[in-house]
Amino acid sequence: PERSRALTRDAKDIAFCGGLWHLAQAMNQFNKSKNTGLRHLLNATRYSLHGLKQCYLREAAFRHELAVAALVVPVGAYCAAGLLEVVLLVCACLLVLAMELVNSGIEAAIDRFGEEEHELSGLAKDYGSAAVMMAMFIFAVVFGYILLNYLLRTL
Repeated sequence: PERSRALTRDAKDIAFCGGLWHLAQAMNQFNKSKNTGLRHLLNATRYSLHGLKQCYLREAAFRHELAVAALVVPVGAYCAAGLLEVVLLVCACLLVLAMELVNSGIEAAIDRFGEEEHELSGLAKDYGSAAVMMAMFIFAVVFGYILLNYLLRTL
């Protein structure tokens, strides 16, 4: 969204001023050949953080999953038999959040084209939702293993 707004703003400047210099500036801003090395890393990081922020602000499911992670990961870390179990739990949690980001991206892209119902749009959204559900199953299996192992060790 921010990149498209910047491009739209530059396009308005070009139309208003009518100068080739503004056109060159707008094209240079999105010149991929100059976006390398550290500049590319910094831009990618900025866009990624913007995506995380927007998903947090716009998607209730993402906020719910973060809340569950904030509760479950410390409990799982306490119950874990070792560092490997904690790492697996954190990775499973990050997988759920990553799948939610992908699902939200799919939904945003489809919603951009309109609110009318289409079979393929529904399928794409369902597939994204199923990916989140599968990640949640993985998270539940890892957390369940840690809890079961903890109970067997303490009894």
